[in-house]
Amino acid sequence: MSIRPWVVVEAPDSRGLRRVTRGSETVGSAWSPGDLRRILRRLGFPDDTDLDDPAFICWRGGDSGTWPDRPWRRRATLALMTAGLLASMVLGAMVGWPDATGALTFAQRMTGVLFVLTGLVQGVAAATALDYFGRRQFRASGAIVLLGVLIALATDSLLLFMWLEETEYTPYLLMFLPLWCWSVWALVVLVREDCWKGVPRPKRFAAGVVVTALLTGVSLAYSTMYQPTAAPMHLSLKAKFGVARADRGRPFVHVPVTLHVKNTGGIPVYITNDIYTVRGRGATYAETPGSADMLREWRQSAGKGTTLGDLERYAAVLRKVVISSGHVYGPGNWLEVGQEYSVDHVFQIPKDAPFGTVAVTMQVSYMRKDRGKLDVDEFKNPHYTWRPSEEGYYCPWETCGQQLVYSGRVRHNNNLINVTRKPRFVWATWAPGRQPFAAVSSLTHWDKAASQNEVRREMDRYGAAYIRADAEVPVAELLRSAGP
Repeated sequence: MSIRPWVVVEAPDSRGLRRVTRGSETVGSAWSPGDLRRILRRLGFPDDTDLDDPAFICWRGGDSGTWPDRPWRRRATLALMTAGLLASMVLGAMVGWPDATGALTFAQRMTGVLFVLTGLVQGVAAATALDYFGRRQFRASGAIVLLGVLIALATDSLLLFMWLEETEYTPYLLMFLPLWCWSVWALVVLVREDCWKGVPRPKRFAAGVVVTALLTGVSLAYSTMYQPTAAPMHLSLKAKFGVARADRGRPFVHVPVTLHVKNTGGIPVYITNDIYTVRGRGATYAETPGSADMLREWRQSAGKGTTLGDLERYAAVLRKVVISSGHVYGPGNWLEVGQEYSVDHVFQIPKDAPFGTVAVTMQVSYMRKDRGKLDVDEFKNPHYTWRPSEEGYYCPWETCGQQLVYSGRVRHNNNLINVTRKPRFVWATWAPGRQPFAAVSSLTHWDKAASQNEVRREMDRYGAAYIRADAEVPVAELLRSAGP
């Protein structure tokens, strides 16, 4: 029998794994004597081979009793690394999928797709971790695991940074905060092991990681900062009185008024509140001898709340009476770019009405559709403050008057904001003849305790604004067109 050893067991590496060779061929690796016997059995050695017999086995860097592997530690590291990568994959899919499938702009959709793809990379890294923390048969397994960990660290750091801006509780915090801690630990473990050594060209790999990170940052900045503010937002309102007609059987005049709204901007918008109000203006006319008396009359009228702030020299007391009021287009509807909406209303005034003029006022509150998605099915259904059955909205009419309240959840088109903030709601209050109100807040409906700073910040974040139009006509002209 030849005294040349058939099998060589190399010295253990940093993890305790010993490479097994025969001649110039690597035939396997072993963590323990049991692993070595399985390799020998595969090579045709009998089960009772003496591991200390130099005729069969040559030991380098230790003998048959040198097995420094710590299986519990290795398996715990593998389990924690794999679980973290899989959880990061799920988080990336949860953040990116709503934008990838439902965002209104191309840039936001691409950002969502990017998050989904990074989640897939982390899934591949989780599968590769089995090899890297195992026998390392795939040379690039360590680099792939490192890439997955770097993606997790970048994503979780971004989410944590955005959360720190307002530090509001969100269920996602229970995911990305522990995952951020995990990614720091995983990066330290991989760096200590020089996991990139198996990559054929580590410099190119590092350059690819840097380029990917830069492209991701530019895409996020474009979709969250530049693109939503680049497109202009503008509505055009018009109000016009038509030709009046006398009622055949009653001493009334029917006056038509046409209300028109058009989206002349570059982005679609949601209508969050709107109103039109027709008012008749009456006055006691007298020549005012001086400016001091005119200002005194204006202060008295304004103090009584009977004027909107008009100042006229020959009108001693101005009175404005609501004749008709209602919605124009309706909260929860929207206008695409270039879309317009017109509606004709008819109101009645007596032929002997004590009005000098009749005026119509339109006001429309709106919100950019490219920044948020409003739950219009919920928002369109009004709540009535005078109904005790409306829990959370009921308010005695002696205190709050009689109002309609519209409330609906709004989700930002950048899902990064949704997962790092509390839910946001658009709510609006409406009453005939009164100034309409619309706001965005974490409250489901108006509350005097609402933070005005939060309301202003959210209104700006979702691009909320309002526009107004007015038209006025003399009653004498209406009566003349209506005939005798």
